[in-house]
Parts: sequence; C-alpha cells; structure tokens
Amino acid sequence: MRCGRAVSHRMHMNTNKAPKKFCVIGCGRVGIHLAVHLAGQGYRPAAFSSRTCTSAQNAAFHAGRGKVFENAADAAGSCELIFITTPDICIAPVCDLIAADGGFNENSVVFHLSGALSSDILASARKAGAETGSLHPLQAFAPYEPGQASPFTGINMSVEGTSGAASLGKKIAAALQARAFTIPTDAKILYHAAAVVASNYLVTLEHIALTLLAQTGLEQARAYEILAPLIQGTLGNIASKGSVDALTGPVVRGDVAVIARHLADIDKKMPQFSGVYRLLGQHTLDIARMRKDFPTEADQEISDLLKNNS
Repeated sequence: MRCGRAVSHRMHMNTNKAPKKFCVIGCGRVGIHLAVHLAGQGYRPAAFSSRTCTSAQNAAFHAGRGKVFENAADAAGSCELIFITTPDICIAPVCDLIAADGGFNENSVVFHLSGALSSDILASARKAGAETGSLHPLQAFAPYEPGQASPFTGINMSVEGTSGAASLGKKIAAALQARAFTIPTDAKILYHAAAVVASNYLVTLEHIALTLLAQTGLEQARAYEILAPLIQGTLGNIASKGSVDALTGPVVRGDVAVIARHLADIDKKMPQFSGVYRLLGQHTLDIARMRKDFPTEADQEISDLLKNNS
C-alpha cells in the first residue's frame, strides 16, 4: 500500500514556547514508544514516515493521530520538532535526503536517538538552519504493546547538541518522566562505550562466572541462584560506597596464594578464560592500589602472576 504524499507546510516557531507538534521518521520500536508516550504528555504527533508504509501507519494508529507521509521531507517539513528514529546506519543518509529535499529550515529542531552517534551526523540539517541534538534513553525497548507502562519513566537519558536543541531535549526528557543529563558532543562515543561495558559486558562477565561455577557440576539455573545475591550485593555496595571501596576479594587483600591457585586451575580446566581472568585482575589491581588498606608488599608478586600467561 502506498502512502499519500502531502504538500510541505513551513511552520514558524514561537521562541517563547517549545514546539509540541512533532514528526517521527523511522517507526520501529523506539519511534512508536516515543510517539505514544510523548502524545500522552501533551505533545502532538502530526507526521510519520518510515521505510514501509505499514510501519508508519501502525505508529500513527497507536499514537492516536498523525498523518502518514511517503516522503520523509514532506513529513519533516510539516513540523518544527523532528525525530529521526531509524537504525544508526540510516540516520545520516536519511537526514541528508531530507535536507536535500528542503525538509529542514531555521525553525526546525532535529533529534536522533542513537547512543553511539552524536548530533554531528545531523550536519546537513544544521546547515539548513536547524537546531540539532541527540537524545539517548538508557533503556532496552521491547515491541510496543497497548497499555504497557512507559519504558521512559524513571530512566536516564543523555542529551547533547546545539544549545537550543539541548534545552528542548531536557524538556522532552522531563515530559517523558526520564532523568536528563547533558554530555559534550565530542564525548558521546565514550558515553556509549561506558553503557556497553556496564550492560553488555556485565552479561558476558556473569556468563563466564556461571560457566566456571557449572564446572563444579551445578546446573546453570542453580549456579545463578547461588551467585545472584553476591551480584546484587556488589551492585548495592558500588551504589553506596563507590567502586573503589566496594572492592573485595583476593587482589585487594593481597592474597597471592589464592590468585595463583585460581590461575593454575583455570589454565588447566578452562584455559579459554585465562586471558580474561588475568586482564580483569590487572585492572582490579589498579583499583586495589587506590585503597589505603592495600598490602603494597604483595603488589609486585600479584602483578607478575597476572601478567604471566605461560
């Protein structure tokens, strides 16, 4: 089914009032959630455009209103507030196509929702006179289901971009009942790397721990039951004490003998994890050195053990 095209109408921004009429370009999981929950907070979904007409129609239906456009530039041109919620790889090309087709002007405020990319990829919109920024909700989005709780409530959302976009971005986050924080544009990729380490790599780390524990003969489900209180307790200690003072275990105690036995057994039984254990141990030693109670006489021997991969 083909979507009907519409004539672009230029809007004139009231500088004393944030724009509430918005457009969503790219109607996947994030785009639909954003449209629905912004609509519930007084913003007006007016235009939708997506790779497939069905996706745009679905977003408009769930948001309760809004016109579907085949041409993204027509959709963008009908609103002041524009969200590009396509996959990361498509954001810059879509922005460039809209800009080339006259979809942005000096009254436009354009956001994307990528975690890894900064607002710099919206350069063509900025060149057309638009304010540009990025909003990134630190949240995983499930497919939209009517009646479900907002995935934005209570989460943290990074905001960066031009001054006008950053200011509006904080208002949008507040409307979604998220906690906004700003970062410099040139720090966006490090921010995303931190999120990957905190979430994705935590899963990897716990998978390794569960695999090691399973070597004792425990089933994986039982292994998790055993480790879960330790994991949750550690996270709680980080929250209350900070990462340096939350550190426990053989490295910070200077227990060379235990570390040596760990390495000997892992090298023998599960050598695929030897390098990971040593590398994490080296970074753990760096943290331990920040503690006043670290037994410095064990420092060199621990360091040598963790570097020796023979």
